[in-house]
Amino acid sequence: MNLFSAINQALHIALDSDPRAYVFGEDVSFGGVFRCTIGLADQFGKNRVFNTPLCEQGIVGFGIGLAAMIVNEAAKFRYRSGNQFNCGGLTIRAPYGAVGHGGHYHSQSPEAFFCHVPGIKSLYRVAVEKVPECDYMLPLSHAEVMREGNDITLVGWGAQLAIMEEACIEAEKDGISCELIDLRTLIPWDKDTVEASVRKTGRLLISHEAPVTGGFGAEIAASVVERCFLRPKLGETGGKGDEIADSFLEFRRRWQRDDFAYSLLEC
Repeated sequence: MNLFSAINQALHIALDSDPRAYVFGEDVSFGGVFRCTIGLADQFGKNRVFNTPLCEQGIVGFGIGLAAMIVNEAAKFRYRSGNQFNCGGLTIRAPYGAVGHGGHYHSQSPEAFFCHVPGIKSLYRVAVEKVPECDYMLPLSHAEVMREGNDITLVGWGAQLAIMEEACIEAEKDGISCELIDLRTLIPWDKDTVEASVRKTGRLLISHEAPVTGGFGAEIAASVVERCFLRPKLGETGGKGDEIADSFLEFRRRWQRDDFAYSLLEC
């Protein structure tokens, strides 16, 4: 099953199983630009599947009102309300990467930016895969070992995996056994699966469509070096408690003099 068919099926299941679910966006009632919403309006009615103006800010803001912009509102509703309400039911689906005709607007890979925002979970799906026909769930933060090997570990996500799998097949002709891992979820990402694979193979290759500088691959590489290779003398100077948007303890999230002193001794 290809990606657009899987999305269409998932939307059918969501609308059928939850009467509170809606699908709205640009041209979705006509089937969508990528044909991912074909048949939804006919089956579930135009009160639940409807078009919106070409205004992404308005679409997301409306979605948050049902379930407020992404980084400053949706991601932080839970923290601002003291866990009284949240946007856990809000899913934003959008194309990314080299879609073939997106140019400088849609052919971008901003995953590293969203991964840096506390309160947002980032998921990337492969282009083609086996999909159950009924309702199903995939656990967040669990990577999938798509191909087992012993010589090198390859880590990727999204459409890039199809190309990586082709490379694994070619490498096998030269006697190189590749282990291919689909992270599935970037925040949180499955460090344990990647670590276990790298400890087995001793080599790691990370691939993503986003620019190298500041890309999420650097996060993976840093974690693997720290956890797997000898005893690297690395210090960490990121914010403490990155997964939580903490406003009341903002000062304590920042590294202080004693934190740096301790890190220097550890290195």
